[in-house]
Amino acid sequence: MIPPSPWQPIPGGVTAPEGFLASGLTAGLKPSGKPDLCLLLAPQGAVCAGSFTTNRVRAACIDLCAERLAATGGTARAVLTNSGQANACTGERGLADSLRATGEVAARLGLPVEQVLICSTGVIGVPIPMDGLEAGLDPLVAALSPEGGGAAAQAILTTDLVTKEIALEASLGGRRVRIGGMAKGSGMIHPDMATLLAYLSCDAGVPAEVWQVMVKRAVDRSFNAITVDGDTSTNDSFLAFAAGESLAQEHHGALEAGLTAVAQHLARAVARDGEGATCLIEVRVEGTDDDEAARAIARTVCGSSLVKTAIHGRDPNWGRILAAAGRAGVDFQPQAVALWLGEHQLMAEGQPVGFDRPAASAYMRARAAGAYLSDDTIEICLHVGAGPGSGTAWGCDLSDQYVRINADYTT
Repeated sequence: MIPPSPWQPIPGGVTAPEGFLASGLTAGLKPSGKPDLCLLLAPQGAVCAGSFTTNRVRAACIDLCAERLAATGGTARAVLTNSGQANACTGERGLADSLRATGEVAARLGLPVEQVLICSTGVIGVPIPMDGLEAGLDPLVAALSPEGGGAAAQAILTTDLVTKEIALEASLGGRRVRIGGMAKGSGMIHPDMATLLAYLSCDAGVPAEVWQVMVKRAVDRSFNAITVDGDTSTNDSFLAFAAGESLAQEHHGALEAGLTAVAQHLARAVARDGEGATCLIEVRVEGTDDDEAARAIARTVCGSSLVKTAIHGRDPNWGRILAAAGRAGVDFQPQAVALWLGEHQLMAEGQPVGFDRPAASAYMRARAAGAYLSDDTIEICLHVGAGPGSGTAWGCDLSDQYVRINADYTT
């Protein structure tokens, strides 16, 4: 995606903004021996906005983070992440371990414990190996660095195949402003939210209540607009930090545009890295009464198993797309529908049109063979009326590899 003006991509990730430090290392929490412990530290005075899973079954760390952000009025300095264990459905021990871990981090950083958050990711029902986590905290704190974003992004992964990072820079109000981010996620991905962890950083000062509104809108247009398999998780967490010289209100619109661009890049990366996926699917819907309705249709199409399997088979089966749109719970006139697959128009005025089926299939094969996150996006565009609403959602194809990965996930 091309960032909106005046934002430009720069090297780095979550530590690209001024004053943010991060670290990641192997603490022996995963049997694979891969990095599994991460710490992100924001500058003094940071505000933090969070968005969390809506699943009724959720890890204790979710409630702990939400409670601390509410109690502090949206201020936080640090977040610890353990990878390998979801620490969900672990009873009283789950909360006790989260409290113990954040207390140990707070002591080492000299922070009030209420300003330390924790996120966990991994297998549900498995508690954190606390001895290993505690043994890793001293080297983790010692490793905090402005160059630690890459190590942190590696340490939060589970079944992901690649790290997911981005940083943007703009001149706002005559000074440099940067937004960075990192995320993880590959399976159990669906709106409200998905099995993902995502962290954003910004070196502009914004009032906590304004930042929360910005973050909510950005999440609705990014992480709540992706799907891999229709399942939301117990541990989904999105935390966005802002700290620095106060930014004038006249620049808040540009700042939110950059925030949304970072969130959408990371969300697209999560969808593209869906378990067993071979391509990214982008569905754009136009012509609804409002944007929310358009996003609902786009999400439903992206989440359809029939659409996803057709795309995996490179089959331009427009009937599956239209059927999915029709069950999205949005009122529109089927006779007004127009549909495109890339540059190939498949429907007009609610009726199929003659199109080159082999060429449309070849378009999907060519996109799926493209380079990761560049030209491997299969685009679907759906016009459903003349209304002002528009929205976009992202997903991935559904392959036999997804079944294989999840059939023996714990065995």
